[in-house]
Amino acid sequence: MELKCSICPKECNAVRSDFDGKGFCKSGLLPKIARVAPHYGEEPCISGTKGSGTIFFSGCTLKCVFCQNYVISTEGFGKTVPIERLCDYYKRFEAEGVHNINLVNPSHYAYAILKSFEHYKPNLPIVYNSGGYEKVETLKLFDGLIDIYLPDFKYSDDYIAKKYSGISNYVKTALDAISEMVRQTGRPVFDKDGLMKKGTVIRHLILPNNIYNSIDALDMIKSAFPAYVPVSLMAQYTPLGKAYEHSEIDRTVTEHEYNKVLEHLIRLNLDGFVQELSSATDEYVPMFDLTGV
Repeated sequence: MELKCSICPKECNAVRSDFDGKGFCKSGLLPKIARVAPHYGEEPCISGTKGSGTIFFSGCTLKCVFCQNYVISTEGFGKTVPIERLCDYYKRFEAEGVHNINLVNPSHYAYAILKSFEHYKPNLPIVYNSGGYEKVETLKLFDGLIDIYLPDFKYSDDYIAKKYSGISNYVKTALDAISEMVRQTGRPVFDKDGLMKKGTVIRHLILPNNIYNSIDALDMIKSAFPAYVPVSLMAQYTPLGKAYEHSEIDRTVTEHEYNKVLEHLIRLNLDGFVQELSSATDEYVPMFDLTGV
């Protein structure tokens, strides 16, 4: 199969075949996978006690210099699999008893994922876990199929987005995309154990020397989305990938930076989750070694 792709906001219209792609993401149409295994490092309402059944997709529609998954998102490590194999992963996770199926960075494989749901729709909540840079028209194709959206809202300033992620239209694109996610999922639904069954959680990662980006991002979230949408403030930043090329982010977040952003979150009365500063270590980066693939 071959097509000209405009599935993400880049709208490359680049030719993609099953195993090769000429677009920004450099991905073919068939999914390339780097790891398939239960993951315990998500928000408590996602990972729970039995883990989140996580499928890590290779390639990306962003080029974040600091990406903790740089080896798969930018360098493209992974194995290309047929759509039927995705269905096998779903069935395996159901048998293992995880809380949900977590599609990490799935945007550029939207067509393959939609096709997989035609073959087999899992009886577990489906999590769409992305960088927030999504095309609304593509998200609408998933309406009724995705139970939980887990987007980042990385930046409040397109200059910073361009500098660190190679994208000059991130802010409005992400706000529009997350609005569509919230429209689809509505108010969050939790079970008696506090596990999310339906809803959208907006993540924001604090970057060193960029606390005003974080403060402004939280202000935007407060004004753009209903109060019932949980916010996850993340402090796990560790300089990985090519962060060393930008001296201002070539370190972890300081306690002062963390506290300033946390104080603003509290001031805005944003509900959700807060990651402790001690999480800033590469110990939490998954092993990308084709486990489970």
